[in-house]
Amino acid sequence: MRVKLEEVCSNQSSNIIQRDIENLVGEYPIFGASGFIKNIDTYKQEQEYLAIVKDGAGVGRVMLLPPKSSVIGTLQYLIPKDNIIPNYLFYVISNMNLGKYANGATIPHIYFKDYKKEEFELPSFDQQHRIVAILDQVNHIISLRTQQLEQLDLLIKSRFVEMFGDNKYKNVTMKEVTSIITDGTHQPPKFQKSGIPFIFVSNITTNELTYTSEKYISEETYQELYKRTPIEIGDCLLSSVGSYGHCAIVKSDKKFLFQRHIAYLKPNKNLISSNYLQSAILSEKTQRQIDTYVKGIAQKTLNLSDIKMLVIPLPPLDLQTQFAAFVEEVERSKSTIKQSLTWLNTLKSKLMQDYFG
Repeated sequence: MRVKLEEVCSNQSSNIIQRDIENLVGEYPIFGASGFIKNIDTYKQEQEYLAIVKDGAGVGRVMLLPPKSSVIGTLQYLIPKDNIIPNYLFYVISNMNLGKYANGATIPHIYFKDYKKEEFELPSFDQQHRIVAILDQVNHIISLRTQQLEQLDLLIKSRFVEMFGDNKYKNVTMKEVTSIITDGTHQPPKFQKSGIPFIFVSNITTNELTYTSEKYISEETYQELYKRTPIEIGDCLLSSVGSYGHCAIVKSDKKFLFQRHIAYLKPNKNLISSNYLQSAILSEKTQRQIDTYVKGIAQKTLNLSDIKMLVIPLPPLDLQTQFAAFVEEVERSKSTIKQSLTWLNTLKSKLMQDYFG
């Protein structure tokens, strides 16, 4: 049976703003566009429900939220009716890409009236439960794989502390162990629909370099800008504006260039290995230094002059090589897990398409 969204849920607005809850404490969770905010002393919804981010960052994103909770005014409540189970409605809406209805250039927004006519197949309750059980299981396995990756990252950090912590070795500045510290082009290049990817901070926020981009440059532009940042395998990229402090190693000879919000570090290979340098930057000690150097309120910025003065321990190169070998072994395990994640996400996408079209 085909139904419209308005036939399976009703909508309610929230007038709670962040300032209203600053001094409240209690046992009932309240959520914002990024998820859980805090516990307060009251709640709005008695039963399980959905919430849609209706304006600002993440507009159109859907969340399935627990009973006896609330949301702030950047979200809108969707209350399931008796003909649909909340989990099934969550998957249905997740497949709708409600962000396509967003209006407004400065602050994008959507309203229930924009998408309430969306249609989908509503099967029996038994079938809804079967579909939810399958998708929940896939999501559970995806979550487990993601946790495995996080644990392996922690393993690398623990090994770094074990080998190089406790002030065992001479401290040096970043400037002393690199031959280049600069940043990407300050002038937006001429973009085109295809060509050589031009990447942004979002391409290194996982501390690994990805090449997915909506911006591309020509070979001619690349050759001109490459003179400033002669990228090679083993070089490091460090996010320095906005989501700062993330570090990725260039592991492929694939051509790309990047914006000025990314700092470029070329390690002196006679002094420091790339894997060691990355882990040193991501260590708690260096991240604390970065936090003290960052300037700005609206847009946090780590200046190149401060990056050059970051202090890290410099152990003998043979110990760095041992550590690098350990990291590479862990990375092989991570690669296997990532392949599994890719397959699982492909499976999930196929199932969502099969179930919800």
